[in-house]
Amino acid sequence: MSSISDEERLARAVLKLNGRVLGLALGITSGLAIFVATNCLVIKGGDVVGPHLGLLSQFFFGYSVTFPGSFIGMAYGFLLGYVSGWVIAVVYNRVVLLRGRGSR
Repeated sequence: MSSISDEERLARAVLKLNGRVLGLALGITSGLAIFVATNCLVIKGGDVVGPHLGLLSQFFFGYSVTFPGSFIGMAYGFLLGYVSGWVIAVVYNRVVLLRGRGSR
């Protein structure tokens, strides 16, 4: 017989985050946010288009506030969101694991 109760097994299963799923969710959200924000500014137009959003080009090589730049920004946003979500899940799962060990 196992020393772990059914309740404790359920708690561990529920608390664990899937890094790939969280990464995909944050990646898609971040990528789409940059894509939509860039294209809204492009459609709006004007003499100077999106100087604040254009600062992302300091971090995202090749990005600009243009329609082709929106695809580059979307790719960078997805990558950054995916990595962030994966890191958050890994850190969260380790904290839950350490907390579970300390409560025994």
